[in-house]
Amino acid sequence: MSLDRAVERGKDSSLPPMSMALVAVSNGNGNGTGPATSNASYRLRLNPNQDHKPDNYEDLRLEFTPLLFSSLERYLPPNLLNVPRDTKYKYMRDILRRYSTEGERTRDQKHREYRQKIISNYQPLYRELYTLNPATFFVQSFVKAFSASDKNKDESIRSIMSEPTPGVYTFDMLQPRFCEMLLSEVENFEKWVHETKFRIMRPNTMNKYGAVLDDFGMESMLEKLMEDFIRHISKIFFPDVGGYSLDSHHGFVVEYGMDRDSSKFLTAASAFYLDQNTHISSFIGFHVDDSEVTLNVCLGKQFTGGELFFRGVRCEKHVNSETHAEEIYDYAHFPGRAIIHRGRHRHGARATTSGHRINLLLWCRRELKKHQKEFLSWCGECQREKQARLLQSVAAKKMELLLVEGDAAS
Repeated sequence: MSLDRAVERGKDSSLPPMSMALVAVSNGNGNGTGPATSNASYRLRLNPNQDHKPDNYEDLRLEFTPLLFSSLERYLPPNLLNVPRDTKYKYMRDILRRYSTEGERTRDQKHREYRQKIISNYQPLYRELYTLNPATFFVQSFVKAFSASDKNKDESIRSIMSEPTPGVYTFDMLQPRFCEMLLSEVENFEKWVHETKFRIMRPNTMNKYGAVLDDFGMESMLEKLMEDFIRHISKIFFPDVGGYSLDSHHGFVVEYGMDRDSSKFLTAASAFYLDQNTHISSFIGFHVDDSEVTLNVCLGKQFTGGELFFRGVRCEKHVNSETHAEEIYDYAHFPGRAIIHRGRHRHGARATTSGHRINLLLWCRRELKKHQKEFLSWCGECQREKQARLLQSVAAKKMELLLVEGDAAS
């Protein structure tokens, strides 16, 4: 299986492709949108208004997910930001209808019905988990870093980060009590699934165990986590793949162990071959994420093994290219400690040799993105090709000068 085919779209694919919507123009047919949208020159902004606080659309019966409208609102032109919510909603709805197919809308509707069926029947164990509370969720160092003044916030966030290898950052994030509660909540959900024989969607096709947190009520909490915390981290460290413009997410937990999902196919021998630049796409568990930025936090429990291994950032063109020595990095998980990286940073997990390892993952995306034509700023192989072309050009120029000097001497 090629690595690019291993890119997993989250099962919550309730958000339609939005690249074209960035150049969408209002059809100007009125349609109840009022005078604010009658001018056909209105376009969505290519970059969001970071300071704008969007309206909440949760109370409306919508054909698209309410969080999509909140995200899209930041891209509205300035003269639409402060009009009544109903006007903004109808304007954005018309754009979404234009640039999504009937099949996508049908799929979205079915998924919303699926989620609603779960939320209507599942009784949470800890309701306090469903609303973000930094004081009880995060360790003090994390809260303090984000409590700094706007002038000092970037530097404050940098101070809690470690960068053990280029493009990979680690930091303490979750309190032990929160990890315990979330683990219990997931176990309670799995118990309900087993007892009711409810057929649920797993996080992706690579994981037969685990649960999509968005599907049983945690979507708003995780959206808040992305908006208030992860987006700022992305602005500092990953401006080339979305930065502050991250606007959607896929949140889930995965379980690894001898009787759970396992990287047992990645033996010590195969790991050795990976390090020797063997064709990496033949190994199960080695992949890139369907995200711009990935947050991965270990929740526990007791386990050995399960290290993540990283092998360089690649664009789609170079996803199966060889690994270079400086790109090899292995990371050992610790409960409560987070790791964050570009989704296109190739990685996999070694076998969990005893116990159970359970991780919270948040794939952060930029649905409303301009299609990238080049990846020179972040793809390791693109950078090497650019450097090779530069060296070749310099060498050719030197040879040309030497020939000129030789002709002059003769």
